[in-house]
Amino acid sequence: MELLAPVTVAGTLAVALSFRPWRLLGNSGLISPLLAALVITPWLWALPWLHRMPVQLQLSGACLIGLALGWPLAIPVLCLIAVLAGLIASVGWQQQADMALWLGVVPVTLSFLLGMALRRWVWKHLFVYILGRAFLGTVVCMFISGALAQRLGHNLAAAIDPDLAMVARWLMAWGDAVLTGMMAAICVAFRPHWLATWSDRIYIRQPHDAAQ
Repeated sequence: MELLAPVTVAGTLAVALSFRPWRLLGNSGLISPLLAALVITPWLWALPWLHRMPVQLQLSGACLIGLALGWPLAIPVLCLIAVLAGLIASVGWQQQADMALWLGVVPVTLSFLLGMALRRWVWKHLFVYILGRAFLGTVVCMFISGALAQRLGHNLAAAIDPDLAMVARWLMAWGDAVLTGMMAAICVAFRPHWLATWSDRIYIRQPHDAAQ
């Protein structure tokens, strides 16, 4: 079981790198969200080791990073964030691998799959992207990731009842969703080039399309 996280993360990273995600950085608009992710997110992941509270309050930001950078680039970035968080919090490689898996790889992959499903089977619209993919999608993906982690023994705290811990994970998923939905809405309105997963052509019907 100890090898689950490092093996899964390594395999996912290899798949992501096979797409040569560094080519996406040719779009200079992604540099800003990339730097923001690398500067801010490691501190969010390291937070449980930097404070003393009964429950480990820990935001992920993975779904937002996935919307901004796209899945192939988000995976190596999230792995690097886990390493940086480990340096900040002075935790071992096993805990870094667990962070990379449960706070990064699993939720961003679920978010990617959900986004593809929404694009394929649901009406392509601005509010589907913001409310469906960015907001409610983040709730679902973060809670599923947290629930899987809980079932596999990654408890929020030893003294917390598992059922109460699951409630805490549900509430924290909403915290991630508020952050992701708010930032996605702002970026769609003012900085759409910061979102690799956004397309005016797909989500906003042009006047000549509506007339047809």
